[in-house]
Amino acid sequence: MKKSALTTLCYIEQDDSYLMLHRVKKQVDVNKDKWIGIGGHFEEGESPEDCLFREVKEETGLTLTGFSFRGIVTFSAAGWPTEYMCLYTADGFEGTLTDCNEGTLEWVRKKDLMSLNLWEGDKIFFRLLMENIPFFSLKLSYEGDRLTEAVLNGKSMELLELRREDGTGTGVVRERSLVHERGDLHGTSHVWIVRSTKTGSFQVLLQKRSFGKDSYPGCYDISSAGHIPAGGDYLDSALRELEEELGIRACPEDLQELFLHRGYAESEFHGKPFKNAEVTMVYLYNHPVNLSDLKLQKEEVEEVCWMDYEKILAEVRAETLRGNPEKYCIFQDELEKLGAYLGK
Repeated sequence: MKKSALTTLCYIEQDDSYLMLHRVKKQVDVNKDKWIGIGGHFEEGESPEDCLFREVKEETGLTLTGFSFRGIVTFSAAGWPTEYMCLYTADGFEGTLTDCNEGTLEWVRKKDLMSLNLWEGDKIFFRLLMENIPFFSLKLSYEGDRLTEAVLNGKSMELLELRREDGTGTGVVRERSLVHERGDLHGTSHVWIVRSTKTGSFQVLLQKRSFGKDSYPGCYDISSAGHIPAGGDYLDSALRELEEELGIRACPEDLQELFLHRGYAESEFHGKPFKNAEVTMVYLYNHPVNLSDLKLQKEEVEEVCWMDYEKILAEVRAETLRGNPEKYCIFQDELEKLGAYLGK
């Protein structure tokens, strides 16, 4: 019988743990070695709840007595038909847990879930579940094990490829907020815009981050900077961010590649930990810039200004020494290395 494109998936809760199924028993299994919830395909004539009750009973021996419908997840994968999954959590059940012929059942503490071998998209909806996000629609697209698209309630989510210390990609793609929650190493591009002064020193163009940003709102930052999206590279991202943030349409030859920088910082924003582990290609933009010609991306940039390099360096050093960045979100060693390249 052909399987339905409709499925259910349920995470049964007990003592701040979820009942997880480690798929290790079937030789041919798209979920082999992964940890997932309890569920399966609809049978003819079943409602979502009919399927939910039956699958939980078949796979665990438990009978649900309390559950919540949390969202719809659409799965799209190359070479596979599109799947529409009804996602549930359950906090009421009765009966005795039995063995499952599809894998090993185990209660796993919620705080330990992200250390399991999960599908990357599952990590997204786990976070939504644990933050008690209201009913949601999430689309996840894959090529093999690689997550290629995530769309939450019709809005695309930012996906980043994790990086090695030398800046090369690992092939693992993860949603941006999870990257910063875990402190995963990812790629960014930084573009510095500078100008000489009559006294022989130089000034740096800084942007003031929008007060609506999810990290370092209202802080002074590098002239232009941004994440490397999955599938992108450093130079393309540098050129794109220059145009999006400042309205500067640059060519590759307008950017001078300076050095690769490795940075790490921890902070907290909106009550959530923020860990920024980045490997960055640093560029210098080699053309004059007039502030009146710039077109600022208001969602990202409040304003821009020229500041004396020595003043910035002194203040960044003081903030670093205090361990409490308030005015700037600039790495001290990157700023020092920029000065070295410019003869300071």
